[in-house]
Amino acid sequence: MIVDRLRDLIERLGSYPLWEIGLELVLIWVVVFALVRFIQGTRAAGVLKGLLFVLVIGTLTVRLMSAGDSFQRLAFLFDRLAALFAIVMVVVFAPELRRAFSRLGEAQLMGTGDTANLGSVIDDISAAAIYLARQRFGALVVMERRVGLRGLIQGGTTLDAHVSTALLQTIFFPGSALHDLAVIVRGDRVVAAGVQLPLADPSEMPDPMLGSRHRAAVGLSKETDALVLVVSEETGAMRISERGRLSRAYEEEELADELRRRLRVKPETSEPDTGADAEPDAEHDEDLDPVTGAPEVDAESETTA
Repeated sequence: MIVDRLRDLIERLGSYPLWEIGLELVLIWVVVFALVRFIQGTRAAGVLKGLLFVLVIGTLTVRLMSAGDSFQRLAFLFDRLAALFAIVMVVVFAPELRRAFSRLGEAQLMGTGDTANLGSVIDDISAAAIYLARQRFGALVVMERRVGLRGLIQGGTTLDAHVSTALLQTIFFPGSALHDLAVIVRGDRVVAAGVQLPLADPSEMPDPMLGSRHRAAVGLSKETDALVLVVSEETGAMRISERGRLSRAYEEEELADELRRRLRVKPETSEPDTGADAEPDAEHDEDLDPVTGAPEVDAESETTA
């Protein structure tokens, strides 16, 4: 009987157009890929794997056993449990669903954010982070992308100042009124400082020894698409948190390139100036009079002439 059901299933699949089957498979793959990517690295990933395993095995078992008129009551109970399963999914994944709807509600529908202007200040942010790491000064720099952070900005101190190395060093200098919390950068502007970020659960951290700054970096990057740079006050390690994942500690020469890579910003290349404003060659400078700019005349040759 089970063999007959499988044969019927194969025959029905053969009656559908191939392009329709292919399109359905592609759409299913896109949905599954987006779901897996969204929950990857979170506690919900393990729960979802377990629930899907139970659901798939249970569905196959019940459908095959209830072929014909057998085990109809078992199939009836399973159908009711499947409806209850949907409710359980909503309860279990409530934080993830809230985060998803938050991203949809705050994401910009047009454009790609202000990452172009953000790329112009990566060197300033990197230089400030390197200085703070050498001095063992803690820092937390949030680089906003597509998902807006207006709610967090309102809870901090509004600055709206141009990003500079000196400004970031001053903000995170110990004793400063704003050094304990985060700075939010939008484009090439520091829009707010002293911003409190949501903390990740200690069980979600790769190392239980990491402090509140790292928990804040992971917590915010889980809820938004922001890129968070964190400098450890204890070790001076510089890490980047993105999509709820905390990176390894980067060396000083790696940091700027890694920020550009994650922000998809091309490094600035300086081309040699070949125009009229190009500086004269050093060898020719030695033959020019420093006052008049005219070519110097050798005294001996002038006398001979």
